[in-house]
Amino acid sequence: MENYIVSARKYRPMTFDSVVGQAALTTTLKNAVKSGKLAHAYLFCGPRGVGKTTCARIFAKAINCENPSADGEACNQCESCKSFNEGRSYNIFELDAASNNSVENIKSLMEQTQIPPQTGKYKVFIIDEVHMLSQAAFNAFLKTLEEPPAHVIFILATTEKHKILPTIISRCQIYDFERMTVSEIINHLKMVAQKESISYEEEALNVIAEKADGGMRDALSIFDQAASFCQGNITYRKVLEDLNVLDSDNYFRITDLALQNKVPDIMLLFNSVIEKGFDGGNMMNGLASHMRNVLMAKNPETLPLLEVSEQQRLKYSEQAQKCPATFLYKALQILNSCDINYRQSSNKRLLAELTLIQVAQITQPEDEDVPGAGRSPKRLKSLFKNLIVSQPQAASRVVAAEKPIARPTKAARHRDAVPTPSATPQPVEDTAANSKPVLKLGAIGMTFKDILRGPDKPDYAKDKEEEQPAPDEQHAFTQDELELQWIAMCNRMPRQYTGLAQRMKNMTPVITNYPNVEIVADNPLLLDDIKQIEGRIHATLSRGLHNSDMKLSIRLAKPEEVKKILTKREVFDEIRKKNTAIEKLRNALNLELT
Repeated sequence: MENYIVSARKYRPMTFDSVVGQAALTTTLKNAVKSGKLAHAYLFCGPRGVGKTTCARIFAKAINCENPSADGEACNQCESCKSFNEGRSYNIFELDAASNNSVENIKSLMEQTQIPPQTGKYKVFIIDEVHMLSQAAFNAFLKTLEEPPAHVIFILATTEKHKILPTIISRCQIYDFERMTVSEIINHLKMVAQKESISYEEEALNVIAEKADGGMRDALSIFDQAASFCQGNITYRKVLEDLNVLDSDNYFRITDLALQNKVPDIMLLFNSVIEKGFDGGNMMNGLASHMRNVLMAKNPETLPLLEVSEQQRLKYSEQAQKCPATFLYKALQILNSCDINYRQSSNKRLLAELTLIQVAQITQPEDEDVPGAGRSPKRLKSLFKNLIVSQPQAASRVVAAEKPIARPTKAARHRDAVPTPSATPQPVEDTAANSKPVLKLGAIGMTFKDILRGPDKPDYAKDKEEEQPAPDEQHAFTQDELELQWIAMCNRMPRQYTGLAQRMKNMTPVITNYPNVEIVADNPLLLDDIKQIEGRIHATLSRGLHNSDMKLSIRLAKPEEVKKILTKREVFDEIRKKNTAIEKLRNALNLELT
Protein backbone atom coordinates (compact mmCIF):
# COMPACT_ATOMS: atom_id res chain seq x y z
CA MET A 1 0.00 0.00 0.00
CA GLU A 2 1.36 3.39 -0.98
CA ASN A 3 2.23 5.72 1.88
CA TYR A 4 -0.37 8.45 2.30
CA ILE A 5 0.82 12.06 2.35
CA VAL A 6 -1.46 14.77 3.67
CA SER A 7 -2.45 17.49 1.25
CA ALA A 8 -0.63 20.21 3.21
CA ARG A 9 2.67 18.45 2.47
CA LYS A 10 1.84 16.93 -0.87
CA TYR A 11 0.77 20.22 -2.42
CA ARG A 12 3.26 22.45 -0.68
CA PRO A 13 4.39 25.15 -3.14
CA MET A 14 7.81 24.63 -4.70
CA THR A 15 8.00 27.93 -6.60
CA PHE A 16 7.14 31.56 -5.87
CA ASP A 17 4.33 31.50 -8.45
CA SER A 18 2.58 28.60 -6.71
CA VAL A 19 2.39 30.44 -3.36
CA VAL A 20 -1.22 31.50 -2.70
CA GLY A 21 -2.24 34.92 -1.44
CA GLN A 22 1.21 36.53 -1.01
CA ALA A 23 1.79 38.05 -4.46
CA ALA A 24 3.42 41.28 -3.22
CA LEU A 25 5.95 39.49 -1.04
CA THR A 26 6.90 36.84 -3.59
CA THR A 27 7.38 39.52 -6.24
CA THR A 28 9.73 41.43 -3.94
CA LEU A 29 11.75 38.30 -3.21
CA LYS A 30 12.02 37.35 -6.90
CA ASN A 31 13.23 40.86 -7.76
CA ALA A 32 15.89 40.58 -5.03
CA VAL A 33 17.11 37.29 -6.56
CA LYS A 34 17.19 38.78 -10.08
CA SER A 35 19.10 41.90 -9.04
CA GLY A 36 21.39 40.12 -6.61
CA LYS A 37 20.68 42.75 -3.96
CA LEU A 38 20.27 40.46 -0.97
CA ALA A 39 20.10 41.51 2.66
CA HIS A 40 21.96 39.53 5.30
CA ALA A 41 18.83 38.95 7.43
CA TYR A 42 15.10 38.61 6.71
CA LEU A 43 12.19 38.35 9.12
CA PHE A 44 9.02 36.61 7.90
CA CYS A 45 6.12 37.18 10.31
CA GLY A 46 2.40 36.49 10.16
CA PRO A 47 -0.30 34.04 11.35
CA ARG A 48 0.07 30.29 11.10
CA GLY A 49 -0.30 28.43 7.83
CA VAL A 50 0.12 31.38 5.44
CA GLY A 51 3.44 30.31 3.85
CA LYS A 52 6.26 31.80 5.93
CA THR A 53 8.46 28.70 6.11
CA THR A 54 7.50 27.69 2.55
CA CYS A 55 8.62 31.05 1.16
CA ALA A 56 11.81 30.87 3.23
CA ARG A 57 12.69 27.51 1.64
CA ILE A 58 11.86 28.67 -1.90
CA PHE A 59 13.89 31.83 -1.36
CA ALA A 60 16.86 29.88 0.04
CA LYS A 61 16.81 27.53 -2.99
CA ALA A 62 16.58 30.44 -5.44
CA ILE A 63 19.53 32.23 -3.80
CA ASN A 64 21.88 29.26 -4.41
CA CYS A 65 20.46 28.29 -7.81
CA GLU A 66 23.20 28.20 -10.45
CA ASN A 67 20.87 29.05 -13.33
CA PRO A 68 17.91 31.10 -12.05
CA SER A 69 15.19 32.01 -14.52
CA ALA A 70 14.63 35.50 -15.82
CA ASP A 71 11.87 36.15 -13.32
CA GLY A 72 13.91 35.01 -10.28
CA GLU A 73 12.65 31.42 -9.94
CA ALA A 74 14.97 28.47 -9.22
CA CYS A 75 15.67 26.18 -12.19
CA ASN A 76 15.24 22.91 -10.23
CA GLN A 77 17.84 21.36 -12.60
CA CYS A 78 21.20 22.35 -11.17
CA GLU A 79 23.03 20.40 -8.48
CA SER A 80 22.16 22.93 -5.77
CA CYS A 81 18.42 22.72 -6.56
CA LYS A 82 18.49 18.92 -6.79
CA SER A 83 20.33 18.56 -3.49
CA PHE A 84 17.81 20.83 -1.80
CA ASN A 85 14.80 19.03 -3.27
CA GLU A 86 16.25 15.69 -2.15
CA GLY A 87 17.04 16.99 1.36
CA ARG A 88 20.83 16.63 1.17
CA SER A 89 21.92 20.25 0.77
CA TYR A 90 24.83 21.41 2.95
CA ASN A 91 24.25 25.07 2.26
CA ILE A 92 20.74 25.41 3.71
CA PHE A 93 20.16 24.76 7.42
CA GLU A 94 16.88 24.77 9.28
CA LEU A 95 16.63 25.22 13.04
CA ASP A 96 13.44 24.86 15.06
CA ALA A 97 13.85 27.46 17.79
CA ALA A 98 10.90 26.01 19.71
CA SER A 99 12.94 22.91 20.63
CA ASN A 100 16.47 24.33 20.20
CA ASN A 101 16.21 27.58 22.11
CA SER A 102 19.19 27.39 24.44
CA VAL A 103 22.33 29.47 24.18
CA GLU A 104 24.39 26.33 23.36
CA ASN A 105 22.27 25.65 20.26
CA ILE A 106 22.83 29.18 19.01
CA LYS A 107 26.55 29.07 19.71
CA SER A 108 26.82 25.83 17.73
CA LEU A 109 24.96 27.46 14.87
CA MET A 110 27.21 30.51 14.98
CA GLU A 111 30.27 28.26 14.67
CA GLN A 112 28.91 26.87 11.42
CA THR A 113 28.62 30.35 9.97
CA GLN A 114 32.40 30.61 9.93
CA ILE A 115 32.72 27.76 7.39
CA PRO A 116 32.22 28.96 3.79
CA PRO A 117 29.91 26.96 1.47
CA GLN A 118 31.49 24.10 -0.51
CA THR A 119 29.13 24.56 -3.44
CA GLY A 120 26.94 27.52 -4.26
CA LYS A 121 27.23 31.12 -3.16
CA TYR A 122 25.60 31.37 0.27
CA LYS A 123 24.96 29.50 3.44
CA VAL A 124 21.33 30.11 4.39
CA PHE A 125 20.14 29.59 7.98
CA ILE A 126 16.36 29.33 8.40
CA ILE A 127 15.32 29.73 12.06
CA ASP A 128 11.65 28.90 12.54
CA GLU A 129 9.62 30.17 15.53
CA VAL A 130 12.49 32.50 16.40
CA HIS A 131 10.46 34.18 19.17
CA MET A 132 10.95 31.02 21.28
CA LEU A 133 14.67 31.70 21.77
CA SER A 134 15.72 32.47 25.32
CA GLN A 135 17.10 35.84 26.37
CA ALA A 136 20.65 34.47 26.51
CA ALA A 137 20.25 32.88 23.07
CA PHE A 138 19.09 36.19 21.61
CA ASN A 139 22.13 37.93 23.09
CA ALA A 140 24.48 35.28 21.69
CA PHE A 141 22.83 35.62 18.27
CA LEU A 142 22.84 39.40 18.21
CA LYS A 143 26.46 40.11 17.33
CA THR A 144 26.62 37.59 14.49
CA LEU A 145 23.29 38.87 13.12
CA GLU A 146 24.64 42.40 13.09
CA GLU A 147 27.87 41.63 11.21
CA PRO A 148 27.62 38.15 9.66
CA PRO A 149 30.17 36.79 7.17
CA ALA A 150 29.57 37.77 3.54
CA HIS A 151 28.48 34.23 2.61
CA VAL A 152 25.78 33.96 5.35
CA ILE A 153 22.09 34.89 5.06
CA PHE A 154 19.60 34.49 7.94
CA ILE A 155 15.87 33.96 7.37
CA LEU A 156 13.85 34.18 10.58
CA ALA A 157 10.21 33.13 10.77
CA THR A 158 7.76 33.83 13.61
CA THR A 159 4.07 34.03 14.40
CA GLU A 160 4.58 36.46 17.32
CA LYS A 161 6.62 39.40 16.16
CA HIS A 162 6.06 41.38 19.36
CA LYS A 163 8.11 38.86 21.37
CA ILE A 164 11.29 39.50 19.40
CA LEU A 165 13.82 41.98 20.75
CA PRO A 166 13.78 45.36 18.99
CA THR A 167 17.53 45.06 18.46
CA ILE A 168 16.91 41.90 16.39
CA ILE A 169 14.06 43.44 14.40
CA SER A 170 16.08 46.53 13.53
CA ARG A 171 18.73 44.38 11.80
CA CYS A 172 16.29 42.53 9.49
CA GLN A 173 14.19 43.22 6.45
CA ILE A 174 10.63 42.59 7.64
CA TYR A 175 8.00 40.84 5.51
CA ASP A 176 4.49 40.70 6.94
CA PHE A 177 2.43 37.83 5.55
CA GLU A 178 -1.33 38.34 5.30
CA ARG A 179 -4.22 35.99 5.96
CA MET A 180 -5.62 34.41 2.83
CA THR A 181 -9.07 35.36 1.66
CA VAL A 182 -11.93 32.88 1.45
CA SER A 183 -11.97 33.04 -2.35
CA GLU A 184 -8.22 32.30 -2.58
CA ILE A 185 -8.57 29.29 -0.30
CA ILE A 186 -11.60 28.01 -2.25
CA ASN A 187 -9.73 28.24 -5.56
CA HIS A 188 -6.76 26.34 -4.14
CA LEU A 189 -9.03 23.65 -2.68
CA LYS A 190 -10.71 23.25 -6.07
CA MET A 191 -7.31 22.61 -7.64
CA VAL A 192 -6.47 19.99 -5.00
CA ALA A 193 -9.87 18.32 -5.38
CA GLN A 194 -9.45 18.07 -9.15
CA LYS A 195 -6.01 16.49 -8.81
CA GLU A 196 -7.30 14.05 -6.19
CA SER A 197 -10.45 13.28 -8.23
CA ILE A 198 -12.75 14.38 -5.41
CA SER A 199 -16.19 15.77 -6.19
CA TYR A 200 -17.38 18.73 -4.13
CA GLU A 201 -20.05 21.35 -3.61
CA GLU A 202 -18.84 24.94 -3.62
CA GLU A 203 -20.83 25.73 -0.47
CA ALA A 204 -18.96 22.92 1.29
CA LEU A 205 -15.60 24.41 0.26
CA ASN A 206 -16.84 27.80 1.49
CA VAL A 207 -17.52 26.34 4.96
CA ILE A 208 -14.02 24.82 5.01
CA ALA A 209 -12.45 28.12 3.95
CA GLU A 210 -14.31 30.06 6.66
CA LYS A 211 -13.34 27.48 9.27
CA ALA A 212 -9.66 27.78 8.28
CA ASP A 213 -9.63 31.48 9.32
CA GLY A 214 -7.17 32.58 6.64
CA GLY A 215 -4.67 29.72 6.97
CA MET A 216 -4.04 27.47 3.95
CA ARG A 217 -2.52 24.68 6.02
CA ASP A 218 -5.60 24.57 8.25
CA ALA A 219 -7.83 24.56 5.16
CA LEU A 220 -5.99 21.60 3.63
CA SER A 221 -6.13 19.68 6.91
CA ILE A 222 -9.90 20.27 7.18
CA PHE A 223 -10.25 19.31 3.49
CA ASP A 224 -8.55 15.97 4.13
CA GLN A 225 -10.81 15.34 7.12
CA ALA A 226 -13.95 16.18 5.15
CA ALA A 227 -12.84 14.06 2.18
CA SER A 228 -12.33 11.09 4.47
CA PHE A 229 -15.73 11.55 6.13
CA CYS A 230 -17.57 12.09 2.84
CA GLN A 231 -15.69 9.28 1.05
CA GLY A 232 -14.66 11.34 -1.94
CA ASN A 233 -17.90 13.34 -2.35
CA ILE A 234 -17.71 16.52 -0.26
CA THR A 235 -21.24 17.88 0.27
CA TYR A 236 -22.48 20.85 2.25
CA ARG A 237 -24.59 18.83 4.71
CA LYS A 238 -21.89 16.28 5.42
CA VAL A 239 -19.30 18.99 6.02
CA LEU A 240 -21.62 20.69 8.53
CA GLU A 241 -22.11 17.38 10.29
CA ASP A 242 -18.42 16.50 10.29
CA LEU A 243 -17.16 19.90 11.49
CA ASN A 244 -20.13 20.53 13.83
CA VAL A 245 -20.75 23.92 12.24
CA LEU A 246 -24.08 25.73 12.55
CA ASP A 247 -25.95 25.97 9.25
CA SER A 248 -26.05 29.54 7.94
CA ASP A 249 -29.69 28.96 6.95
CA ASN A 250 -30.54 29.36 10.65
CA TYR A 251 -29.29 32.95 10.55
CA PHE A 252 -31.33 33.72 7.44
CA ARG A 253 -34.44 32.26 9.10
CA ILE A 254 -33.91 34.20 12.33
CA THR A 255 -33.54 37.44 10.38
CA ASP A 256 -36.73 36.80 8.42
CA LEU A 257 -38.66 35.95 11.60
CA ALA A 258 -37.29 39.05 13.38
CA LEU A 259 -38.58 41.26 10.58
CA GLN A 260 -42.04 39.73 11.17
CA ASN A 261 -41.78 40.08 15.00
CA LYS A 262 -42.34 36.32 15.45
CA VAL A 263 -40.70 35.89 18.85
CA PRO A 264 -42.17 32.40 19.62
CA ASP A 265 -40.83 30.96 16.35
CA ILE A 266 -37.38 32.41 17.07
CA MET A 267 -37.42 30.88 20.56
CA LEU A 268 -38.29 27.44 19.11
CA LEU A 269 -35.53 27.75 16.52
CA PHE A 270 -33.02 28.80 19.16
CA ASN A 271 -34.02 25.86 21.37
CA SER A 272 -33.52 23.40 18.51
CA VAL A 273 -30.03 24.80 17.94
CA ILE A 274 -29.15 24.45 21.64
CA GLU A 275 -30.42 20.86 21.68
CA LYS A 276 -27.98 20.01 18.88
CA GLY A 277 -25.10 20.88 21.22
CA PHE A 278 -24.24 24.36 19.94
CA ASP A 279 -23.28 27.12 22.35
CA GLY A 280 -25.55 30.15 22.58
CA GLY A 281 -22.58 32.52 22.50
CA ASN A 282 -21.34 31.06 19.22
CA MET A 283 -24.80 31.49 17.75
CA MET A 284 -24.94 35.14 18.86
CA ASN A 285 -21.53 35.78 17.29
CA GLY A 286 -22.60 34.01 14.11
CA LEU A 287 -25.81 36.05 13.98
CA ALA A 288 -23.82 39.26 14.44
CA SER A 289 -21.54 38.30 11.54
CA HIS A 290 -24.61 37.49 9.47
CA MET A 291 -26.16 40.91 10.20
CA ARG A 292 -22.89 42.55 9.23
CA ASN A 293 -22.82 40.65 5.93
CA VAL A 294 -26.43 41.63 5.20
CA LEU A 295 -25.52 45.26 5.86
CA MET A 296 -22.55 45.02 3.50
CA ALA A 297 -24.80 43.46 0.84
CA LYS A 298 -27.19 46.44 0.85
CA ASN A 299 -24.75 48.62 -1.05
CA PRO A 300 -23.10 47.46 -4.31
CA GLU A 301 -19.93 49.31 -3.28
CA THR A 302 -19.53 47.24 -0.08
CA LEU A 303 -20.64 43.96 -1.64
CA PRO A 304 -17.01 42.91 -2.39
CA LEU A 305 -16.34 42.97 1.36
CA LEU A 306 -18.29 39.71 1.70
CA GLU A 307 -15.83 36.82 1.85
CA VAL A 308 -18.35 34.18 0.81
CA SER A 309 -19.13 32.09 -2.24
CA GLU A 310 -21.14 33.50 -5.14
CA GLN A 311 -24.21 31.51 -4.15
CA GLN A 312 -24.08 32.83 -0.60
CA ARG A 313 -23.53 36.36 -1.91
CA LEU A 314 -26.78 36.15 -3.87
CA LYS A 315 -28.67 35.02 -0.76
CA TYR A 316 -27.27 37.93 1.23
CA SER A 317 -28.24 40.37 -1.51
CA GLU A 318 -31.82 39.05 -1.56
CA GLN A 319 -32.23 39.39 2.20
CA ALA A 320 -30.58 42.82 2.22
CA GLN A 321 -33.44 44.13 0.08
CA LYS A 322 -35.92 43.14 2.82
CA CYS A 323 -34.01 44.55 5.80
CA PRO A 324 -34.16 48.30 6.60
CA ALA A 325 -30.80 49.83 7.42
CA THR A 326 -32.08 51.02 10.81
CA PHE A 327 -33.02 47.43 11.69
CA LEU A 328 -29.51 46.22 10.89
CA TYR A 329 -27.83 49.04 12.83
CA LYS A 330 -29.93 48.40 15.94
CA ALA A 331 -29.51 44.61 15.67
CA LEU A 332 -25.72 44.93 15.47
CA GLN A 333 -25.72 47.19 18.53
CA ILE A 334 -27.85 44.73 20.54
CA LEU A 335 -25.79 41.70 19.48
CA ASN A 336 -22.53 43.51 20.28
CA SER A 337 -23.81 44.27 23.79
CA CYS A 338 -24.68 40.59 24.20
CA ASP A 339 -21.16 39.59 23.16
CA ILE A 340 -19.66 41.99 25.72
CA ASN A 341 -21.83 40.72 28.59
CA TYR A 342 -21.95 37.04 27.68
CA ARG A 343 -18.90 35.88 29.64
CA GLN A 344 -19.92 37.69 32.83
CA SER A 345 -23.53 36.48 32.68
CA SER A 346 -24.53 33.77 35.16
CA ASN A 347 -27.54 32.77 33.02
CA LYS A 348 -26.12 32.74 29.49
CA ARG A 349 -29.13 31.18 27.82
CA LEU A 350 -31.47 33.81 29.26
CA LEU A 351 -29.16 36.57 28.01
CA ALA A 352 -29.17 35.07 24.51
CA GLU A 353 -32.97 34.72 24.54
CA LEU A 354 -33.45 38.31 25.71
CA THR A 355 -31.12 39.46 22.93
CA LEU A 356 -33.16 37.61 20.32
CA ILE A 357 -36.37 39.08 21.74
CA GLN A 358 -34.93 42.60 21.49
CA VAL A 359 -33.87 41.98 17.89
CA ALA A 360 -37.36 40.67 17.07
CA GLN A 361 -38.98 43.81 18.53
CA ILE A 362 -36.96 46.34 16.55
CA THR A 363 -39.56 46.64 13.78
CA GLN A 364 -42.54 46.36 16.15
CA PRO A 365 -44.87 49.38 15.87
CA GLU A 366 -44.60 51.80 18.79
CA ASP A 367 -47.57 52.58 21.05
CA GLU A 368 -48.06 55.44 23.45
CA ASP A 369 -46.16 53.88 26.30
CA VAL A 370 -43.71 51.25 25.08
CA PRO A 371 -41.62 51.57 21.90
CA GLY A 372 -40.89 48.38 20.02
CA ALA A 373 -37.15 48.19 20.68
CA GLY A 374 -36.74 49.88 24.05
CA ARG A 375 -38.29 51.10 27.25
CA SER A 376 -40.21 54.33 27.38
CA PRO A 377 -39.30 56.90 30.03
CA LYS A 378 -43.05 57.25 30.66
CA ARG A 379 -43.29 53.72 32.00
CA LEU A 380 -42.28 54.59 35.54
CA LYS A 381 -44.67 57.54 35.75
CA SER A 382 -47.62 55.57 34.42
CA LEU A 383 -46.89 52.84 36.94
CA PHE A 384 -47.18 55.29 39.83
CA LYS A 385 -50.31 56.76 38.29
CA ASN A 386 -51.99 53.37 38.18
CA LEU A 387 -50.87 52.67 41.73
CA ILE A 388 -52.47 55.88 43.02
CA VAL A 389 -55.76 55.34 41.17
CA SER A 390 -56.07 51.71 42.23
CA GLN A 391 -55.35 52.36 45.94
CA PRO A 392 -57.27 55.52 47.09
CA GLN A 393 -57.77 54.16 50.62
CA ALA A 394 -54.05 53.61 51.06
CA ALA A 395 -53.46 57.16 49.89
CA SER A 396 -55.85 58.57 52.47
CA ARG A 397 -54.10 56.59 55.17
CA VAL A 398 -50.79 58.11 54.11
CA VAL A 399 -52.26 61.60 54.32
CA ALA A 400 -53.81 60.88 57.69
CA ALA A 401 -50.52 59.51 58.98
CA GLU A 402 -48.71 62.57 57.74
CA LYS A 403 -51.13 64.85 59.73
CA PRO A 404 -51.71 63.08 63.05
CA ILE A 405 -52.84 66.26 64.89
CA ALA A 406 -55.84 68.22 63.64
CA ARG A 407 -55.24 71.94 63.60
CA PRO A 408 -57.98 74.13 65.20
CA THR A 409 -59.89 76.46 62.97
CA LYS A 410 -59.60 80.23 63.04
CA ALA A 411 -62.81 80.61 65.04
CA ALA A 412 -61.69 78.06 67.60
CA ARG A 413 -58.37 79.85 68.03
CA HIS A 414 -60.24 83.10 68.60
CA ARG A 415 -62.35 81.52 71.33
CA ASP A 416 -59.19 80.15 72.96
CA ALA A 417 -57.59 83.59 72.91
CA VAL A 418 -60.62 85.21 74.67
CA PRO A 419 -61.77 82.69 77.33
CA THR A 420 -65.12 83.15 79.11
CA PRO A 421 -66.43 81.33 82.18
CA SER A 422 -69.43 80.02 80.28
CA ALA A 423 -67.41 78.83 77.32
CA THR A 424 -67.85 75.19 76.48
CA PRO A 425 -65.41 73.07 74.49
CA GLN A 426 -66.18 73.09 70.76
CA PRO A 427 -65.44 70.18 68.45
CA VAL A 428 -62.41 70.58 66.27
CA GLU A 429 -63.06 70.58 62.53
CA ASP A 430 -61.25 67.85 60.63
CA THR A 431 -60.36 69.51 57.35
CA ALA A 432 -58.63 66.36 56.10
CA ALA A 433 -61.88 64.39 56.31
CA ASN A 434 -63.79 66.91 54.15
CA SER A 435 -61.19 67.19 51.43
CA LYS A 436 -60.17 64.57 48.89
CA PRO A 437 -56.77 63.15 49.74
CA VAL A 438 -54.02 63.59 47.18
CA LEU A 439 -50.85 61.53 47.23
CA LYS A 440 -47.64 63.15 46.06
CA LEU A 441 -44.38 61.34 45.36
CA GLY A 442 -42.71 63.55 47.95
CA ALA A 443 -44.91 61.94 50.63
CA ILE A 444 -43.16 58.60 50.15
CA GLY A 445 -39.75 60.20 50.66
CA MET A 446 -38.44 60.36 47.07
CA THR A 447 -39.15 62.28 43.87
CA PHE A 448 -37.78 61.94 40.38
CA LYS A 449 -35.65 65.04 40.91
CA ASP A 450 -34.21 63.37 44.02
CA ILE A 451 -33.36 60.29 41.95
CA LEU A 452 -31.57 62.34 39.30
CA ARG A 453 -29.84 64.58 41.85
CA GLY A 454 -28.53 61.84 44.15
CA PRO A 455 -28.94 61.32 47.89
CA ASP A 456 -26.17 63.63 49.06
CA LYS A 457 -26.95 66.84 47.15
CA PRO A 458 -29.48 69.24 48.75
CA ASP A 459 -31.87 70.82 46.30
CA TYR A 460 -31.55 74.48 47.24
CA ALA A 461 -33.49 75.47 44.14
CA LYS A 462 -36.42 73.45 45.42
CA ASP A 463 -36.13 75.29 48.78
CA LYS A 464 -36.53 78.63 47.05
CA GLU A 465 -39.54 77.37 45.11
CA GLU A 466 -41.28 76.41 48.36
CA GLU A 467 -40.71 79.79 50.06
CA GLN A 468 -44.42 80.57 50.03
CA PRO A 469 -45.68 83.33 52.34
CA ALA A 470 -47.97 82.40 55.21
CA PRO A 471 -51.67 83.30 55.07
CA ASP A 472 -52.53 86.79 56.25
CA GLU A 473 -52.82 85.99 59.99
CA GLN A 474 -51.63 87.80 63.12
CA HIS A 475 -52.06 85.13 65.78
CA ALA A 476 -50.02 85.91 68.89
CA PHE A 477 -47.38 83.34 69.81
CA THR A 478 -45.21 82.69 72.83
CA GLN A 479 -41.63 81.53 73.29
CA ASP A 480 -42.85 78.01 74.09
CA GLU A 481 -44.93 77.86 70.91
CA LEU A 482 -41.94 79.13 68.92
CA GLU A 483 -39.67 76.42 70.35
CA LEU A 484 -42.34 73.76 69.73
CA GLN A 485 -42.70 74.76 66.07
CA TRP A 486 -38.90 74.88 65.73
CA ILE A 487 -38.50 71.26 66.92
CA ALA A 488 -41.44 70.14 64.77
CA MET A 489 -39.86 71.78 61.74
CA CYS A 490 -36.52 70.06 62.39
CA ASN A 491 -38.26 66.68 62.64
CA ARG A 492 -40.04 67.20 59.32
CA MET A 493 -36.98 68.30 57.35
CA PRO A 494 -36.20 66.13 54.26
CA ARG A 495 -33.70 63.31 54.37
CA GLN A 496 -30.91 65.29 52.68
CA TYR A 497 -31.02 67.77 55.60
CA THR A 498 -30.69 65.12 58.34
CA GLY A 499 -27.31 66.36 59.57
CA LEU A 500 -28.37 70.00 59.51
CA ALA A 501 -31.60 69.18 61.33
CA GLN A 502 -29.70 67.51 64.19
CA ARG A 503 -27.52 70.59 64.64
CA MET A 504 -30.53 72.91 64.48
CA LYS A 505 -32.23 70.98 67.30
CA ASN A 506 -29.42 72.15 69.59
CA MET A 507 -30.28 75.78 68.78
CA THR A 508 -33.06 77.81 70.43
CA PRO A 509 -34.82 80.62 68.55
CA VAL A 510 -35.55 83.64 70.72
CA ILE A 511 -38.24 86.32 70.47
CA THR A 512 -36.21 89.53 70.70
CA ASN A 513 -38.77 92.24 69.89
CA TYR A 514 -42.15 90.68 69.14
CA PRO A 515 -42.78 89.49 66.47
CA ASN A 516 -39.07 89.47 65.58
CA VAL A 517 -37.29 86.11 66.07
CA GLU A 518 -33.53 85.72 66.25
CA ILE A 519 -31.46 82.58 65.57
CA VAL A 520 -27.82 82.47 66.72
CA ALA A 521 -25.43 80.04 64.98
CA ASP A 522 -22.34 78.83 66.86
CA ASN A 523 -19.99 78.72 63.84
CA PRO A 524 -19.74 80.14 60.30
CA LEU A 525 -20.32 76.75 58.61
CA LEU A 526 -23.62 76.26 60.38
CA LEU A 527 -24.54 79.86 59.62
CA ASP A 528 -23.95 79.34 55.87
CA ASP A 529 -26.02 76.16 55.82
CA ILE A 530 -28.96 77.82 57.55
CA LYS A 531 -28.70 80.89 55.30
CA GLN A 532 -29.18 78.59 52.30
CA ILE A 533 -32.67 77.64 53.52
CA GLU A 534 -33.53 80.84 55.41
CA GLY A 535 -36.57 81.54 53.26
CA ARG A 536 -38.02 78.10 53.83
CA ILE A 537 -37.44 78.30 57.61
CA HIS A 538 -39.24 81.65 57.75
CA ALA A 539 -42.18 80.37 55.69
CA THR A 540 -42.50 77.21 57.78
CA LEU A 541 -42.40 79.02 61.13
CA SER A 542 -44.81 81.75 60.04
CA ARG A 543 -47.31 79.18 58.82
CA GLY A 544 -46.90 77.06 61.95
CA LEU A 545 -47.32 80.06 64.27
CA HIS A 546 -50.11 81.55 62.11
CA ASN A 547 -48.42 84.93 62.09
CA SER A 548 -47.50 86.49 58.77
CA ASP A 549 -45.84 89.47 60.49
CA MET A 550 -43.10 87.36 62.06
CA LYS A 551 -39.59 88.50 61.11
CA LEU A 552 -36.58 86.15 61.16
CA SER A 553 -32.95 87.14 61.58
CA ILE A 554 -29.90 84.87 61.67
CA ARG A 555 -26.51 85.91 62.97
CA LEU A 556 -23.20 84.45 64.14
CA ALA A 557 -22.76 84.04 67.88
CA LYS A 558 -20.37 86.34 69.74
CA PRO A 559 -17.44 84.70 71.55
CA GLU A 560 -19.07 85.18 74.96
CA GLU A 561 -22.31 83.64 73.67
CA VAL A 562 -20.73 80.38 72.57
CA LYS A 563 -21.54 77.74 75.13
CA LYS A 564 -19.19 74.94 75.94
CA ILE A 565 -20.41 71.53 74.81
CA LEU A 566 -20.59 69.42 77.95
CA THR A 567 -19.73 65.75 78.17
CA LYS A 568 -22.08 63.25 79.78
CA ARG A 569 -20.03 63.36 82.98
CA GLU A 570 -20.21 67.16 83.12
CA VAL A 571 -23.96 67.14 82.48
CA PHE A 572 -24.43 64.65 85.31
CA ASP A 573 -22.31 66.76 87.66
CA GLU A 574 -24.45 69.82 86.91
CA ILE A 575 -27.62 67.84 87.66
CA ARG A 576 -26.21 66.64 91.00
CA LYS A 577 -25.37 70.18 92.04
CA LYS A 578 -28.86 71.46 91.26
CA ASN A 579 -30.72 68.49 92.75
CA THR A 580 -29.37 67.03 95.99
CA ALA A 581 -31.94 64.22 95.95
CA ILE A 582 -30.25 62.67 92.93
CA GLU A 583 -26.92 62.68 94.74
CA LYS A 584 -28.51 60.98 97.77
CA LEU A 585 -30.06 58.34 95.52
CA ARG A 586 -26.73 57.70 93.86
CA ASN A 587 -24.98 57.23 97.21
CA ALA A 588 -27.74 54.99 98.54
CA LEU A 589 -27.63 52.65 95.58
CA ASN A 590 -23.87 52.97 95.06
CA LEU A 591 -24.29 54.01 91.42
CA GLU A 592 -21.54 55.15 89.10
CA LEU A 593 -21.87 56.79 85.68
CA THR A 594 -20.27 54.58 83.03
